[in-house]
Amino acid sequence: MQNVKVIIWGLGAMGSGMAKMLLDKKGVDIVGAIDIGAKLGKSMYEVIGVEKGDRQEVIVKTAEETITEKCADVCLCVTDSYTEKAFEKFKFVLEKGINIVSSAEEMAYPQAQSPELAKELDKIAKANGVSILGTGINPGLVMDLLVVAMTGCCESVDSIVSRRVNSLSPFGKTVMEEQGIGMEVEEFNKKVQAGTMAGHVGFPESIQMIADAIGWKVEKVEQSMEAIVTDVERIAPYGSAKAGQVTGVDMKGFGYIDGKVKIEMDHPQQIEPEQVGVKTGDYVIINGTPNINMVNSPEIPGGIGTIAMCVNMIPQVINAPAGLQTMIDLPVPRAIMGDMRDRIDPERKIVK
Repeated sequence: MQNVKVIIWGLGAMGSGMAKMLLDKKGVDIVGAIDIGAKLGKSMYEVIGVEKGDRQEVIVKTAEETITEKCADVCLCVTDSYTEKAFEKFKFVLEKGINIVSSAEEMAYPQAQSPELAKELDKIAKANGVSILGTGINPGLVMDLLVVAMTGCCESVDSIVSRRVNSLSPFGKTVMEEQGIGMEVEEFNKKVQAGTMAGHVGFPESIQMIADAIGWKVEKVEQSMEAIVTDVERIAPYGSAKAGQVTGVDMKGFGYIDGKVKIEMDHPQQIEPEQVGVKTGDYVIINGTPNINMVNSPEIPGGIGTIAMCVNMIPQVINAPAGLQTMIDLPVPRAIMGDMRDRIDPERKIVK
């Protein structure tokens, strides 16, 4: 069987990490790399800081130069956070008969906020016999799929709190901008009031995923956002904040069912939290029969977690029925320690 062929669209912090992870796996080849600006025309290996060795050269090119009919089994799309913004890219890839794993937060459950686009992506994917999935550490695992899994040992569920206290330091420039890292507090607050401050993207998706999985009907979702201000200068690989500036966002989300808040999201995140003694962690608190209080501290590292989730879900996406998929539709994620080709269903033939 031929190796699984992968294209990476976006060689920022996450895309570069996915490339490095794939280079260490058996039964998989990176056959294309897409980016813009100064990275165009360079060797992918130079961009990601890895020796080429005897591997086949991969030159960073435009999407139009890279993606042709069935030239790869899957494209890792690592460029956007929003379904609407990434839609044309997804359409272009799907229509070439290539599966997609996207790190776009809204794509973890696009039915939540973009139901019409979700239907259109499902239609396009089915018409071309391929699948598309959005995933990552959050949304995609910690604050939604993990919660759903933990409800599996409950006779009944009364309410849920999903909490993630994490570091933003591993993420790239896009996330730094979305979180307002380095902003003055006044500017941050103005953007919050204007509705242009992104903060964490994914609460509506996580809440809807959990509710749909266990059979609750969400009536509305509310969110709140406050700046985390640093007292000391903090410097991360892709962003920094001086004393008195914004170093992160404290966000909360609330899912209303039967007129009550039954799903609560609590997500303070900032760069270099350890500098000020903040302990990170992931928490699943379920009030029901039985009660569950799951604690993992320190947090699952967001950068490594996102990279691994996207790479490890490649076989599930290739094997999946054609159409739009979510993390509650597919077999659970698991590490790939052997040959990736061994994970591929022979009925879902990979590209030759």
